[in-house]
Amino acid sequence: MNGNQLIPNLFRTEYQKIVSVLCYLFGIEHIEIAEDIVSDTFLAATESWSLHGIPDNPTAWLYTVAKNKTKNYLKRNSLFEQKLSAELKYSASLETGSEIEIDLSPKNITDSQLGMIFTVCNPVIAAEAQIALALNLLCGFGIQEIADAFLTNKEVVYKRINRAKEKLKEAKIKIETPGLAEINTRLEMVLTTIYLLFSEGYYSTSKNITLRKDLCAEAMRLTYLLIENTNTNTPAVNALMALMCFHTSRFDARMNEEGEAILYQDQDPARWNQELIAKGRYFLHQASSLEVLTKYHLEAGIAYWHTFKEDSTEKWEGILQLYNNLLILQYSPIAALNRTYALSKVKGKQAAIIEAEKLGLTSNHFYYSLLGNLYTDIDNKQALQHFEKALELAASASDKAMIAKNIARLSTP
Repeated sequence: MNGNQLIPNLFRTEYQKIVSVLCYLFGIEHIEIAEDIVSDTFLAATESWSLHGIPDNPTAWLYTVAKNKTKNYLKRNSLFEQKLSAELKYSASLETGSEIEIDLSPKNITDSQLGMIFTVCNPVIAAEAQIALALNLLCGFGIQEIADAFLTNKEVVYKRINRAKEKLKEAKIKIETPGLAEINTRLEMVLTTIYLLFSEGYYSTSKNITLRKDLCAEAMRLTYLLIENTNTNTPAVNALMALMCFHTSRFDARMNEEGEAILYQDQDPARWNQELIAKGRYFLHQASSLEVLTKYHLEAGIAYWHTFKEDSTEKWEGILQLYNNLLILQYSPIAALNRTYALSKVKGKQAAIIEAEKLGLTSNHFYYSLLGNLYTDIDNKQALQHFEKALELAASASDKAMIAKNIARLSTP
């Protein structure tokens, strides 16, 4: 991997780790300083590695430079040091004149990120702002990517993130993992953030790439971070991990060599990752609770059934019932759309068409693609019209290619 490829990859995986550690050290009120130091570190990497080549251990190089830049900043900015020293975790070292220790050990990175995500997902800021800020700071999302996830523009997201930072500063929120009393109210927002991160990776809208494994892996990493902590290892967290394991198990079967998406019914189950499926079953078992049923449990159950390729009655009736419960628990137009496909498998296409047309999702290309599939072999002229509308609305090249194949199939005498 050359420098042009390595640095963006490291930025995605390491930027938020170092920022979290420095914010944990400095406090949330100095978040911009932490971000500037880490940005300067990556700028130095770009310049140095282009001249001298990539070091043997690029991550260690970044950590060393980040530590040195932090120490230099503190030495140059005595006023900042004086204001900060009273609250720094290592203030005793400062008072004795020794250099401050920047702890970038795996344990401190984990503790810092866990504390950071609960700090960001604080009720003093609005829910949308919590998600946007967490995606930006903890997951390395750019402003445009977050805008795409929220179906809004960059300016709105930029203002939302800045307002969120100011709210946290005004409230003087400390970066620390909440106690048991707060976890039940705060954990839901944390899981929403991670779920959105995984969704953006599983079906990316911002870069015209249908599958971005790096984002999905980051979502799974953050979820595992919660599982490893006794206080946050809840049924909902395990259900979310199960859901992600089941979905990622089919990654290699979802795309062909040309980068085009392969529909579920056309996937080769031999390419499904059985190890991830087994892990999904393990976490789904860990999530079992007579007292707790979340949307993650239901979606994980749906994903579990999709690890069985054969079209059995038991499978599709099980999926349909899970979608029914999901819509009762938390209605979503996309979930309703997906339920309609399951309905077609249980009660036939005619029944599904009636339910699908009630949804009226006329700005969604998946809606028209589903109608195209449902009308195929019932009214091929109608099916063709729906596929053509889907092609008009589709954004990604992969989706367009898949829809075009359906159109070509129906257009061929």
